[in-house]
Amino acid sequence: MSSRFFAYATAAALLAAPVFLQAQTPAPKPAEPKTAAKPQTATKKAWTPPRLADGHPDLQGIWTNATITRMERMPQFNGKLNLTEEEAAKFEKSDSDAAEEKPGQEGVNLGGQVFSGTNAGYNVLFIDRGSQLARVDGQKRSSLIVDPPDGRVPATVPRDNQAGGRGAGRGRGAGGGGGQYDSVKNRPASERCLVGFGSTAGPPMMPVLYNNNYEIVQTPDTVMILVEMVHDVRVIRMNSEHEPAVMRKWLGDSIGHWDGDTLVVDTTNFSDHTRFRGASENLHVIERFQRVDANSILYRVTLDDPKTWTKQWTMEFPFLSTQGPIFEYACHEGNYAMTDILGGARKQEQEATKK
Repeated sequence: MSSRFFAYATAAALLAAPVFLQAQTPAPKPAEPKTAAKPQTATKKAWTPPRLADGHPDLQGIWTNATITRMERMPQFNGKLNLTEEEAAKFEKSDSDAAEEKPGQEGVNLGGQVFSGTNAGYNVLFIDRGSQLARVDGQKRSSLIVDPPDGRVPATVPRDNQAGGRGAGRGRGAGGGGGQYDSVKNRPASERCLVGFGSTAGPPMMPVLYNNNYEIVQTPDTVMILVEMVHDVRVIRMNSEHEPAVMRKWLGDSIGHWDGDTLVVDTTNFSDHTRFRGASENLHVIERFQRVDANSILYRVTLDDPKTWTKQWTMEFPFLSTQGPIFEYACHEGNYAMTDILGGARKQEQEATKK
């Protein structure tokens, strides 16, 4: 992917007024117009990324993709991807107001999801999703999805719920096994603290309600991405080949290469425990990491799975530099909700037998 920063030129345009000279002959003749002064050209030097000893851009550091931009474009934006500053400020304020806890109000709206009553496990104290829309190329975005142009996930392909069907995998805590309460093993992987919810580790690496921080460590042979949520670790093997198809991994099998100054990561071989949004075993994800300035990496990711979606689709959003360190997320130690969930199911069973 080419650099997104270009040199801009500004010039002062001078109007040359025609000047008439007195002719020496009876028939006056207009003089040639004066030549306009050559405009001064101001150039902006393109930003050059820091590089490691191998000559490739240095992506190392601690980054966050926290944003209130929704994955899919909301109807209120009428299909518009890039927002004006006024439109963005209006939405950011309304989003902040909706999340504010007010006296007498039951629940709060966090990113379009209402938490209240029995679904009140979260409030603003737990949330760290940022307060601004994602900004790309200097403009704030109305959705993470940039293709299709309408900012919506493509239609899904009809598929049964048998082995390999859309409902076969647990997913990344997105409802897989949500109605099964007989065993811990029947609960979603994220609920069991085995992997972050909402595909935080990815791919694709998505922003969620909190713990949106990542640390990148880079060598010529390997790129490691430490994910704050559930301390997942992605290991990207550079200039390698994919494992055999029978080798399935929770975060997929990721191999990388450099396309100019852009790190390209190709991931296949997903486990049925971690297929994004119910994708099939054929899910193919291509990520691009481009350091565009001192404080940001542009992340662009394309998902392709003909068994799940009618066409491939692409998201784009920034990872911004943030202060560290990344602290260990003690998910298991604080997972008292698991005993509450299973215990509540046993209580309901006991009450049902009394009727």
